[in-house]
Amino acid sequence: MKLITAIIKPFKLDEVHEALAEIGVNGMTSYDVRGFGRQKGHTELYRGAEYIIDFILKLKIQVAVSDELLEDALRIISRAAYTGKIGDGKIFVHPLTEVIRIRTGETGPTAL
Repeated sequence: MKLITAIIKPFKLDEVHEALAEIGVNGMTSYDVRGFGRQKGHTELYRGAEYIIDFILKLKIQVAVSDELLEDALRIISRAAYTGKIGDGKIFVHPLTEVIRIRTGETGPTAL
């Protein structure tokens, strides 16, 4: 089992969610986050003054998948989140050693 963490542009959430649902990924958690990478922020004008915005609003999603779905999920997230412009985001894959469904007590891949 793996935990996929992806940082994406906020307006891409629905596309990523729908694409993952098509391959049977049933759960996802999303967080509003702020950060920067190579994009290094941007400047905005507000009431005639210029402000440097260092931390850009992004969306962090986390999806737990079985090892069999990992490659498909990574491909789908990459395609659905892609705009071709700087700041499209990153995907991280973490090993997931245990999952427990609290309501039923199921463990492992069946708890996903």
